[in-house]
Amino acid sequence: MNAIQVHTLSQMTVGGSWQLEQLHLRDHHLFLWITRGQGRILLHGLRRGFGAHNAIFVPAGKLFAMEYGRQVQGQALLIPDDGRVILPDRTHQLRVQDGLAQAELTGLFDDLRRELTEARPLLAEAMTALASMVSIWLRRQMLSAGAQPRTSAAERIVRRFSDLLSDDFRSGKSMATYAEELEITPTHLTRVCRQCAGLTAADMLNQMVQHEARVLLTRSDLPVQDIADYLGFGSAAYFSRFSQQHFGASPTQLRKSSNR
Repeated sequence: MNAIQVHTLSQMTVGGSWQLEQLHLRDHHLFLWITRGQGRILLHGLRRGFGAHNAIFVPAGKLFAMEYGRQVQGQALLIPDDGRVILPDRTHQLRVQDGLAQAELTGLFDDLRRELTEARPLLAEAMTALASMVSIWLRRQMLSAGAQPRTSAAERIVRRFSDLLSDDFRSGKSMATYAEELEITPTHLTRVCRQCAGLTAADMLNQMVQHEARVLLTRSDLPVQDIADYLGFGSAAYFSRFSQQHFGASPTQLRKSSNR
């Protein structure tokens, strides 16, 4: 992704709700502004609820998933991870109670959409300037909110595990290997993940592989064998069984269905 983009939440899931609901990471920064409804997010390994007037920031490369119903409304700002906009390096969720701050952010999104709709000269420069204003808004709100709450030992483990998954989920590593790197037992890793994320460690890894597999099968022309190798499967046959189990279709069938 090279250009700054603005989407509604419904536009983010064209092609399937799995695009937000399954745990995944992105190669761009994601800023969400929720204006109505409520749901749950999994942010850097920690599950929590969200509601109206919540601002959620997910830096590139951080684990994220989102579950919400039809009543939820919101907008998403996608910013390439190329340094053009100064942004925090940590995930954040802010409950914005100040009406002026809410109106200011909504106005910035309106300006971003207007630029995209009218496609005026210097569009890229204007979008960068407005995205920078959103970043300033975010960082000001973070300063107003004060220090982040202290995290528990379990939360710190799950966040470290999330960072390992971000780097290695395509490697085919076992849970035992991840636990060894964290200097804990696989049983303890499963316990703290279930406590903090609402998923077992294996479920977290499985969702990330499923999401990446769907993306590569439906949005790329890579051969199935290459996708299997890239995701750490021992063979295309093993990858096909994985696809059949989780998607109810073979990789080839899933790709054809998406193209239709």
